[in-house]
Amino acid sequence: MYKDKYRKIIDFIKGLYKKDIVPLHEPIFVGNEEKYVLDTIKSSYVSSIGEYVNKVEKFMADFTGSKYAIATVNGTSALHIALLLSGVKPNTEVITQPLTFVATCNAISYCGAYPTFVDVDNDTLGMSPKSLESFLAESCLVKDDGVYNKLTNRKITAIVPMHTFGHPCKIDKIIEIANRYNIPVVEDAAESLGSFYKGKHTGTFGKLGIISFNGNKIVTSGGGGVILTSDEELAKKAKHLTTTAKVQHKWEYYHDEIGYNYRMPNLNASLLLAQLENLEKFVKIKRDLAMKYKEFLDWLGVEFFTEPEYATSNYWLNAIFLRDREERDEFLEFSHENGVLCRPAWVLMNKLPIYKDCFSYNLENVYKIEERLVNIPSGVVL
Repeated sequence: MYKDKYRKIIDFIKGLYKKDIVPLHEPIFVGNEEKYVLDTIKSSYVSSIGEYVNKVEKFMADFTGSKYAIATVNGTSALHIALLLSGVKPNTEVITQPLTFVATCNAISYCGAYPTFVDVDNDTLGMSPKSLESFLAESCLVKDDGVYNKLTNRKITAIVPMHTFGHPCKIDKIIEIANRYNIPVVEDAAESLGSFYKGKHTGTFGKLGIISFNGNKIVTSGGGGVILTSDEELAKKAKHLTTTAKVQHKWEYYHDEIGYNYRMPNLNASLLLAQLENLEKFVKIKRDLAMKYKEFLDWLGVEFFTEPEYATSNYWLNAIFLRDREERDEFLEFSHENGVLCRPAWVLMNKLPIYKDCFSYNLENVYKIEERLVNIPSGVVL
Protein backbone atom coordinates (compact mmCIF):
# COMPACT_ATOMS: atom_id res chain seq x y z
CA MET A 1 0.00 0.00 0.00
CA TYR A 2 2.80 2.40 0.87
CA LYS A 3 5.50 0.95 -1.41
CA ASP A 4 5.64 4.01 -3.67
CA LYS A 5 6.32 6.28 -0.67
CA TYR A 6 8.92 3.85 0.67
CA ARG A 7 10.67 3.73 -2.70
CA LYS A 8 10.88 7.52 -2.86
CA ILE A 9 12.49 7.65 0.61
CA ILE A 10 15.00 4.88 -0.24
CA ASP A 11 15.95 6.49 -3.55
CA PHE A 12 16.43 9.86 -1.85
CA ILE A 13 18.71 8.37 0.81
CA LYS A 14 20.78 6.45 -1.74
CA GLY A 15 21.08 9.61 -3.80
CA LEU A 16 22.46 11.50 -0.79
CA TYR A 17 25.03 8.86 0.11
CA LYS A 18 25.72 7.56 -3.42
CA LYS A 19 25.93 3.99 -2.13
CA ASP A 20 24.06 0.78 -2.82
CA ILE A 21 24.26 -0.22 0.85
CA VAL A 22 23.74 2.65 3.28
CA PRO A 23 24.50 1.94 6.97
CA LEU A 24 22.68 3.75 9.74
CA HIS A 25 25.85 5.50 10.88
CA GLU A 26 29.53 4.90 10.19
CA PRO A 27 32.77 6.63 11.20
CA ILE A 28 34.50 9.01 8.83
CA PHE A 29 38.30 9.42 8.91
CA VAL A 30 39.41 12.47 6.93
CA GLY A 31 41.97 14.18 9.18
CA ASN A 32 45.07 13.38 11.21
CA GLU A 33 43.92 9.96 12.44
CA GLU A 34 46.69 7.93 10.83
CA LYS A 35 49.36 10.48 11.70
CA TYR A 36 48.44 10.64 15.39
CA VAL A 37 47.98 6.88 15.78
CA LEU A 38 51.38 6.17 14.20
CA ASP A 39 52.93 8.84 16.40
CA THR A 40 51.50 7.07 19.47
CA ILE A 41 52.78 3.68 18.34
CA LYS A 42 56.27 5.08 17.79
CA SER A 43 56.22 6.72 21.22
CA SER A 44 55.40 3.34 22.86
CA TYR A 45 52.88 5.15 25.14
CA VAL A 46 49.82 3.25 23.95
CA SER A 47 48.12 2.59 27.31
CA SER A 48 46.44 4.99 29.74
CA ILE A 49 49.34 7.43 30.07
CA GLY A 50 50.27 9.79 27.25
CA GLU A 51 49.96 13.25 25.80
CA TYR A 52 46.92 12.45 23.64
CA VAL A 53 44.81 11.55 26.67
CA ASN A 54 45.69 14.93 28.17
CA LYS A 55 44.93 16.72 24.89
CA VAL A 56 41.55 15.01 24.56
CA GLU A 57 40.60 15.96 28.10
CA LYS A 58 41.59 19.58 27.53
CA PHE A 59 39.70 19.73 24.24
CA MET A 60 36.55 18.32 25.80
CA ALA A 61 36.67 20.67 28.76
CA ASP A 62 37.21 23.69 26.50
CA PHE A 63 34.59 22.68 23.93
CA THR A 64 31.82 21.84 26.38
CA GLY A 65 32.58 24.59 28.87
CA SER A 66 33.15 22.10 31.65
CA LYS A 67 36.07 22.80 33.98
CA TYR A 68 37.20 19.16 33.94
CA ALA A 69 36.95 16.19 31.60
CA ILE A 70 38.12 12.68 32.52
CA ALA A 71 38.57 10.28 29.58
CA THR A 72 37.36 6.69 30.00
CA VAL A 73 37.29 3.46 27.99
CA ASN A 74 33.64 3.91 27.02
CA GLY A 75 30.50 5.83 27.84
CA THR A 76 29.09 3.08 30.05
CA SER A 77 32.13 3.15 32.34
CA ALA A 78 31.89 6.95 32.47
CA LEU A 79 28.27 6.72 33.55
CA HIS A 80 29.06 4.01 36.13
CA ILE A 81 31.68 6.19 37.81
CA ALA A 82 29.51 9.31 37.60
CA LEU A 83 26.68 7.48 39.37
CA LEU A 84 29.02 6.23 42.10
CA LEU A 85 30.35 9.76 42.60
CA SER A 86 26.81 11.15 42.80
CA GLY A 87 26.10 8.83 45.74
CA VAL A 88 24.17 5.94 44.17
CA LYS A 89 24.22 2.97 46.57
CA PRO A 90 23.05 -0.66 46.38
CA ASN A 91 19.32 -1.26 46.79
CA THR A 92 18.39 2.32 45.91
CA GLU A 93 16.58 3.66 42.83
CA VAL A 94 17.69 5.92 39.99
CA ILE A 95 15.02 7.70 37.95
CA THR A 96 15.58 7.49 34.20
CA GLN A 97 13.62 7.06 30.96
CA PRO A 98 12.61 3.86 29.17
CA LEU A 99 13.58 5.26 25.75
CA THR A 100 17.35 4.87 25.96
CA PHE A 101 20.16 2.50 25.09
CA VAL A 102 20.54 -0.37 27.55
CA ALA A 103 23.90 0.99 28.81
CA THR A 104 22.03 3.65 30.81
CA CYS A 105 20.24 1.03 32.88
CA ASN A 106 23.23 -1.31 32.97
CA ALA A 107 25.39 1.38 34.58
CA ILE A 108 22.69 1.86 37.22
CA SER A 109 22.70 -1.89 37.83
CA TYR A 110 26.50 -1.95 38.18
CA CYS A 111 25.97 0.21 41.29
CA GLY A 112 23.55 -2.36 42.71
CA ALA A 113 20.67 0.08 42.16
CA TYR A 114 17.40 -0.20 40.23
CA PRO A 115 16.21 1.98 37.35
CA THR A 116 12.82 3.63 37.81
CA PHE A 117 11.08 4.80 34.65
CA VAL A 118 9.18 8.03 33.99
CA ASP A 119 7.77 9.19 30.67
CA VAL A 120 9.40 11.23 27.90
CA ASP A 121 8.19 14.36 26.11
CA ASN A 122 7.01 14.15 22.51
CA ASP A 123 8.87 17.31 21.54
CA THR A 124 12.27 16.23 22.90
CA LEU A 125 12.12 12.39 23.11
CA GLY A 126 13.89 12.90 26.46
CA MET A 127 12.75 12.76 30.07
CA SER A 128 9.55 14.68 30.74
CA PRO A 129 9.87 17.18 33.60
CA LYS A 130 6.08 16.96 34.09
CA SER A 131 6.20 13.18 34.44
CA LEU A 132 9.21 13.42 36.76
CA GLU A 133 7.52 15.96 39.02
CA SER A 134 4.26 14.00 39.12
CA PHE A 135 6.10 10.82 40.08
CA LEU A 136 7.99 12.54 42.89
CA ALA A 137 4.84 14.24 44.19
CA GLU A 138 2.45 11.28 43.93
CA SER A 139 4.60 8.17 44.37
CA CYS A 140 7.37 9.33 46.70
CA LEU A 141 7.75 10.26 50.34
CA VAL A 142 10.20 12.90 51.57
CA LYS A 143 12.00 11.84 54.74
CA ASP A 144 14.79 13.43 56.76
CA ASP A 145 17.44 11.42 54.92
CA GLY A 146 16.04 11.69 51.39
CA VAL A 147 13.22 10.78 49.01
CA TYR A 148 11.71 7.28 49.01
CA ASN A 149 9.50 5.40 46.56
CA LYS A 150 6.30 4.66 48.55
CA LEU A 151 5.69 1.33 46.79
CA THR A 152 9.20 -0.15 46.92
CA ASN A 153 10.45 1.67 50.07
CA ARG A 154 13.74 2.29 48.26
CA LYS A 155 15.55 5.62 48.38
CA ILE A 156 15.86 7.69 45.19
CA THR A 157 19.58 8.50 44.87
CA ALA A 158 19.90 10.06 41.39
CA ILE A 159 18.10 11.17 38.24
CA VAL A 160 19.53 10.26 34.82
CA PRO A 161 17.92 12.06 31.87
CA MET A 162 19.21 11.10 28.42
CA HIS A 163 19.49 13.45 25.42
CA THR A 164 17.88 11.09 22.92
CA PHE A 165 19.48 10.85 19.45
CA GLY A 166 21.46 14.00 20.29
CA HIS A 167 18.39 16.18 20.96
CA PRO A 168 18.56 18.04 24.29
CA CYS A 169 15.79 17.36 26.78
CA LYS A 170 14.40 20.12 29.02
CA ILE A 171 17.37 19.73 31.31
CA ASP A 172 17.02 23.06 33.11
CA LYS A 173 13.53 22.13 34.30
CA ILE A 174 14.72 18.68 35.37
CA ILE A 175 17.58 20.25 37.35
CA GLU A 176 15.16 22.67 39.02
CA ILE A 177 12.88 19.81 40.13
CA ALA A 178 15.82 17.70 41.29
CA ASN A 179 17.21 20.58 43.35
CA ARG A 180 13.88 20.99 45.16
CA TYR A 181 14.02 17.34 46.19
CA ASN A 182 17.79 17.41 46.76
CA ILE A 183 18.43 14.58 44.29
CA PRO A 184 21.61 14.72 42.16
CA VAL A 185 21.33 14.71 38.36
CA VAL A 186 23.76 12.78 36.18
CA GLU A 187 23.30 13.69 32.51
CA ASP A 188 23.54 10.88 29.99
CA ALA A 189 24.79 12.99 27.09
CA ALA A 190 26.32 9.95 25.37
CA GLU A 191 24.76 10.86 22.02
CA SER A 192 24.79 14.64 22.18
CA LEU A 193 28.36 15.84 21.67
CA GLY A 194 28.00 19.14 19.83
CA SER A 195 24.43 19.75 21.07
CA PHE A 196 23.48 22.82 23.08
CA TYR A 197 20.44 23.77 25.15
CA LYS A 198 19.84 27.49 25.65
CA GLY A 199 23.45 28.07 24.57
CA LYS A 200 24.98 25.63 27.05
CA HIS A 201 26.49 22.28 26.08
CA THR A 202 24.67 19.14 27.15
CA GLY A 203 26.30 17.20 29.96
CA THR A 204 27.25 20.37 31.87
CA PHE A 205 24.00 21.25 33.65
CA GLY A 206 24.30 18.89 36.61
CA LYS A 207 27.34 18.17 38.75
CA LEU A 208 28.25 15.27 36.46
CA GLY A 209 27.62 14.36 32.85
CA ILE A 210 28.99 11.84 30.39
CA ILE A 211 29.62 11.57 26.64
CA SER A 212 30.35 8.52 24.47
CA PHE A 213 32.82 8.08 21.61
CA ASN A 214 31.59 4.67 20.48
CA GLY A 215 32.14 3.68 16.85
CA ASN A 216 28.70 4.91 15.78
CA LYS A 217 28.91 8.32 17.47
CA ILE A 218 29.55 11.64 15.72
CA VAL A 219 33.28 11.26 16.50
CA THR A 220 34.90 8.06 17.70
CA SER A 221 37.92 6.59 19.42
CA GLY A 222 36.72 3.08 18.63
CA GLY A 223 35.33 2.95 22.14
CA GLY A 224 35.76 5.73 24.64
CA GLY A 225 33.85 8.12 26.85
CA VAL A 226 34.34 11.12 29.08
CA ILE A 227 33.08 12.33 32.44
CA LEU A 228 32.31 16.05 32.62
CA THR A 229 32.25 18.04 35.84
CA SER A 230 33.11 21.50 37.11
CA ASP A 231 33.63 20.21 40.65
CA GLU A 232 37.36 19.87 41.34
CA GLU A 233 36.99 17.24 44.06
CA LEU A 234 34.70 15.10 41.92
CA ALA A 235 37.13 15.38 39.01
CA LYS A 236 40.04 14.22 41.17
CA LYS A 237 37.97 11.36 42.54
CA ALA A 238 36.85 10.34 39.04
CA LYS A 239 40.42 10.19 37.78
CA HIS A 240 41.48 8.24 40.88
CA LEU A 241 38.70 5.65 40.63
CA THR A 242 39.17 5.14 36.90
CA THR A 243 42.90 4.53 37.42
CA THR A 244 42.35 1.50 39.71
CA ALA A 245 42.46 3.83 42.75
CA LYS A 246 46.25 3.80 42.60
CA VAL A 247 47.97 6.30 44.87
CA GLN A 248 50.55 8.21 42.84
CA HIS A 249 54.11 7.14 43.58
CA LYS A 250 57.32 6.77 41.54
CA TRP A 251 57.45 2.99 41.94
CA GLU A 252 54.99 1.63 44.50
CA TYR A 253 51.66 0.11 43.54
CA TYR A 254 49.42 1.07 46.44
CA HIS A 255 45.62 1.18 46.02
CA ASP A 256 43.51 2.76 48.75
CA GLU A 257 40.03 1.58 47.68
CA ILE A 258 38.29 -0.55 45.07
CA GLY A 259 38.96 1.13 41.76
CA TYR A 260 38.31 0.45 38.09
CA ASN A 261 40.55 0.00 35.08
CA TYR A 262 38.53 2.55 33.11
CA ARG A 263 41.07 5.08 31.79
CA MET A 264 41.12 5.73 28.05
CA PRO A 265 44.31 4.35 26.40
CA ASN A 266 46.57 6.86 24.69
CA LEU A 267 46.19 4.93 21.42
CA ASN A 268 42.44 5.50 21.40
CA ALA A 269 42.93 9.12 22.45
CA SER A 270 45.21 9.77 19.47
CA LEU A 271 42.46 8.62 17.10
CA LEU A 272 39.89 10.65 19.00
CA LEU A 273 41.88 13.88 18.97
CA ALA A 274 42.05 13.75 15.17
CA GLN A 275 38.29 13.19 15.08
CA LEU A 276 37.62 16.05 17.49
CA GLU A 277 39.56 18.42 15.25
CA ASN A 278 36.74 17.92 12.70
CA LEU A 279 33.87 17.92 15.19
CA GLU A 280 32.40 21.31 14.30
CA LYS A 281 32.63 20.44 10.59
CA PHE A 282 30.85 17.13 11.19
CA VAL A 283 28.08 18.81 13.22
CA LYS A 284 27.48 21.34 10.44
CA ILE A 285 27.30 18.61 7.81
CA LYS A 286 24.86 16.59 9.92
CA ARG A 287 22.65 19.61 10.54
CA ASP A 288 22.64 20.33 6.81
CA LEU A 289 21.70 16.70 6.16
CA ALA A 290 18.80 16.98 8.62
CA MET A 291 17.42 20.02 6.79
CA LYS A 292 17.62 18.16 3.46
CA TYR A 293 15.69 15.30 5.00
CA LYS A 294 13.12 17.67 6.46
CA GLU A 295 12.52 19.47 3.18
CA PHE A 296 12.09 16.22 1.25
CA LEU A 297 9.99 14.44 3.87
CA ASP A 298 7.72 17.47 4.37
CA TRP A 299 7.05 17.34 0.62
CA LEU A 300 6.33 13.61 0.88
CA GLY A 301 4.07 14.03 3.90
CA VAL A 302 6.27 12.06 6.32
CA GLU A 303 6.84 13.44 9.84
CA PHE A 304 10.52 14.25 10.50
CA PHE A 305 11.70 14.95 14.05
CA THR A 306 13.38 18.35 14.38
CA GLU A 307 15.38 19.83 17.22
CA PRO A 308 13.40 20.90 20.31
CA GLU A 309 12.74 24.53 21.20
CA TYR A 310 15.80 26.35 22.61
CA ALA A 311 18.07 23.55 21.37
CA THR A 312 20.82 23.27 18.80
CA SER A 313 21.08 19.55 18.09
CA ASN A 314 23.87 17.55 16.53
CA TYR A 315 21.21 15.35 14.85
CA TRP A 316 23.23 12.25 15.74
CA LEU A 317 20.42 9.99 14.57
CA ASN A 318 17.64 11.36 12.38
CA ALA A 319 14.15 10.07 13.13
CA ILE A 320 10.89 9.84 11.22
CA PHE A 321 7.42 8.87 12.46
CA LEU A 322 5.19 6.55 10.48
CA ARG A 323 1.47 5.91 10.94
CA ASP A 324 1.63 2.94 13.29
CA ARG A 325 3.64 -0.18 14.15
CA GLU A 326 2.39 -2.00 11.05
CA GLU A 327 3.63 0.71 8.70
CA ARG A 328 6.85 1.02 10.69
CA ASP A 329 7.62 -2.66 10.29
CA GLU A 330 6.65 -2.67 6.61
CA PHE A 331 9.02 0.22 5.97
CA LEU A 332 11.86 -1.41 7.91
CA GLU A 333 11.44 -4.64 5.93
CA PHE A 334 11.42 -2.71 2.65
CA SER A 335 14.42 -0.53 3.54
CA HIS A 336 16.58 -3.50 4.53
CA GLU A 337 15.59 -5.44 1.41
CA ASN A 338 16.81 -2.44 -0.58
CA GLY A 339 20.10 -1.86 1.23
CA VAL A 340 19.18 1.09 3.47
CA LEU A 341 19.79 -0.05 7.04
CA CYS A 342 17.19 1.85 9.03
CA ARG A 343 16.20 0.74 12.53
CA PRO A 344 13.36 1.21 15.01
CA ALA A 345 13.80 2.81 18.40
CA TRP A 346 15.36 0.60 21.05
CA VAL A 347 13.01 -1.86 22.70
CA LEU A 348 11.85 0.10 25.74
CA MET A 349 13.90 -0.70 28.84
CA ASN A 350 10.85 -1.62 30.92
CA LYS A 351 9.99 -4.30 28.31
CA LEU A 352 13.35 -6.06 28.60
CA PRO A 353 13.34 -9.17 30.81
CA ILE A 354 16.17 -7.75 32.93
CA TYR A 355 14.25 -4.55 33.77
CA LYS A 356 10.57 -5.48 33.35
CA ASP A 357 10.02 -5.66 37.12
CA CYS A 358 11.42 -2.19 37.77
CA PHE A 359 8.99 0.57 38.80
CA SER A 360 7.34 2.46 35.92
CA TYR A 361 5.22 5.56 36.30
CA ASN A 362 2.38 6.41 33.86
CA LEU A 363 4.23 5.75 30.61
CA GLU A 364 2.02 7.12 27.86
CA ASN A 365 4.03 9.06 25.32
CA VAL A 366 6.90 6.60 25.11
CA TYR A 367 4.75 3.64 23.98
CA LYS A 368 3.32 5.66 21.07
CA ILE A 369 6.81 6.86 20.13
CA GLU A 370 8.22 3.33 20.12
CA GLU A 371 5.45 2.10 17.80
CA ARG A 372 6.01 4.77 15.13
CA LEU A 373 9.65 5.85 15.22
CA VAL A 374 12.29 4.85 12.66
CA ASN A 375 15.90 6.05 12.59
CA ILE A 376 17.17 6.71 9.08
CA PRO A 377 20.82 6.88 7.92
CA SER A 378 22.60 9.75 9.65
CA GLY A 379 26.32 9.40 8.95
CA VAL A 380 28.37 12.36 7.78
CA VAL A 381 27.82 12.81 4.03
CA LEU A 382 31.08 13.76 2.32
